[in-house]
Amino acid sequence: METFVRIVDTGSLTRAAGALGTSPPTVVRGLAALEAALGVRLLNRTTRRVSLTDEGREYYERARRVLAEVDEAEAALSARRRAPHGRLRLTAPVLFGRLHVAPVVAAFLAEHPALEIELLLLDRVVDLVEEGIDVALRIGALPESSLVARRVGQTGRIVCAAPGYLARAGVPRTPHDLPRHRCIGFSGLSPSHEWLFAGSPAERVALRPAFTTNQIEVAIDACVRGLGCAQLLAYQVESQLEDGRLRRVLEAHEPAPLPIHWVYPRARLLSANVRTFLEFAAPRLRSRG
Repeated sequence: METFVRIVDTGSLTRAAGALGTSPPTVVRGLAALEAALGVRLLNRTTRRVSLTDEGREYYERARRVLAEVDEAEAALSARRRAPHGRLRLTAPVLFGRLHVAPVVAAFLAEHPALEIELLLLDRVVDLVEEGIDVALRIGALPESSLVARRVGQTGRIVCAAPGYLARAGVPRTPHDLPRHRCIGFSGLSPSHEWLFAGSPAERVALRPAFTTNQIEVAIDACVRGLGCAQLLAYQVESQLEDGRLRRVLEAHEPAPLPIHWVYPRARLLSANVRTFLEFAAPRLRSRG
């Protein structure tokens, strides 16, 4: 198969022999053996040139794919034998990164001390190729792109408020009760101040927040202090819900959870650094979910 593909690529049995480091008679015998095994003629040959038959053209396309996969499989096994070393650049949303990604990175680095890891915590979408990022963690539906995605969990979009606020203002029973409440806007989740709820199609409720911020810690603190209701991601207020500082409301109206993915640029072969990190991090993030 490799001999046949090299003949087509070089356009000559003689040049194919040179590229393969063998003799022209050996190339001729190899091609003849392949055609005999397949029972079809793959090439039309003259003293000056070779050309593909219809069957040869179809076989050539498939043969190239097969050989590429063989090369990739061999290279992947070779990469696995090499220990991670050098630099690995990661990015994740600020709070999720601090709570969940940073501990995983620390554990991974302890096992691979030859690595140098840079973890960038940013609440914005990063262009991985332009900014030289190897792997990014993204929360939410992914747009169409050339990036490869590996799902590692999900998180819900919930509405919560402090018990003291709810005692004063009452508990909202439906999303349409919210315009009568004081609300806290977190622009990182809903920049248009439209809160999303379950429905087919999804229901959107437009609000005029009494307080808006682009910092998640500030939004959570305002909610805990009783300034109003806030729609946040479940992981962001997990501890506050557990210790009673916040109370979840409108649970029956919550939209579908948002997926959490590791994404990385498409490449013919993943580096040992990226491959080993993904194999280490993915199950640990799933267990934290």
